[in-house]
Amino acid sequence: MRKPVMALVGRPNVGKSTLFNRLTKSRDAIVADYAGLTRDRHYGNARQGRREFIVVDTGGFEPDAASGIYKEMANQTRQAVAEADVVVFVVDARQGVSAQDHDIANYLRRLGKPCLLVANKAEGLLEGAQLVEFYELGLGEVHPVSAAHGQGIRPLVELALEPLDQSREDEDTEEQAGVIKLAVAGRPNVGKSTLINVWLGEERLVAFDLPGTTRDAISVPFERNGQKFELIDTAGLRRRGKVFEAIEKFSVVKTLQAIESAHVVLLLIDATQGVTDQDAHIAGYILENGRAVVLAINKWDAVDDYQRELVKRSIETRLGFLKFANLHLISAQKRQGLGPLWASIAQAYRAANCKMSTPVLTRLLLESVQFQSPKRAGMFRPKMRYAHQGGMNPPVIVIHGNSLEHVTDAYKRYLEGRFRREFDLVGTPLRIEMKTSVNPYTQNADA
Repeated sequence: MRKPVMALVGRPNVGKSTLFNRLTKSRDAIVADYAGLTRDRHYGNARQGRREFIVVDTGGFEPDAASGIYKEMANQTRQAVAEADVVVFVVDARQGVSAQDHDIANYLRRLGKPCLLVANKAEGLLEGAQLVEFYELGLGEVHPVSAAHGQGIRPLVELALEPLDQSREDEDTEEQAGVIKLAVAGRPNVGKSTLINVWLGEERLVAFDLPGTTRDAISVPFERNGQKFELIDTAGLRRRGKVFEAIEKFSVVKTLQAIESAHVVLLLIDATQGVTDQDAHIAGYILENGRAVVLAINKWDAVDDYQRELVKRSIETRLGFLKFANLHLISAQKRQGLGPLWASIAQAYRAANCKMSTPVLTRLLLESVQFQSPKRAGMFRPKMRYAHQGGMNPPVIVIHGNSLEHVTDAYKRYLEGRFRREFDLVGTPLRIEMKTSVNPYTQNADA
């Protein structure tokens, strides 16, 4: 089930980035008291209670901007609004209504998308007197908040997401047994559409668009050697027979949601540009969501030996946290190196759904401790007793014992390596959780 998307829209310097940071509990968006600082869209994961959602921070919005940077910022904001499930229109409670606020309100009313009008910087104001003028924007109730002080944020999120929660409950979330959901992710123009079209053309199987919207990734069912796949496309695939040229459209929301809903993610990297910050961000999101992953460097035929060496080094340094994934050197356009991709995709899927028995895990754990025991931390030496599997996709191994909070990250990596070799966990993240036993006598004494 995909996460809902909330877009923050408003004129410059009303506190959208501060609200973004408050919602995502981060400082990912730049915040400064300078109008027009945010020009691109910023994306972040947010959570309130059990609710998870994606927040999009936009630059100052001028719907009628005709040229220059302001036109580009307006295009960025329109894209964010198109991707969003709900729009939060932020105004400045202290400066009052401006002509630009009216322009934005008119634009949002024409769209007819769910929208909340939020008056930021409302700390210490008398709600009735200072906020009444915002009703002339024609967007209904005005919700006073203070992003800087955290006032009114929780009710705002609940109000924004409540209708979406109901619609999400109505969605059919049943998964087809035996179908591998495969997402192809990467930056614009790395060759995602080319690769997808080659796959569908080579296999000569029926491909069609399932119903989707501008914010949903398109699902394309196909089959290869008896294995059914659901291809989650983030590249803007068009109906087969109409358009087979690679029109590369990029939506960050599509990519994030495709990664979350996939079993396996194929991360494409452009050999002519090497590993960029955006590649690293996408890779980090894959790891954060525990998705199985296969790496492929596309356009390998278009670079010389020196560039190839640079690309390999950048993979090792910038994507070292995905060293558990198989790496393939391909050319989608020339159809080179594509066959082995399928073996790695299948291997990653099997590893992500691997079943590990408790006796085997415990035996391997005790053997690992006997070979190299964890370091003592002051008076405490961690003692590991047994292990069992705590989940799949990604695999989770839960280790029980005493004083396990003192186990170092280096020792966890050592254990991870042993578990990976034993169960052939190639292509999937592996999470190890430590659970320290509670001393019942200590509990009784406290009671």
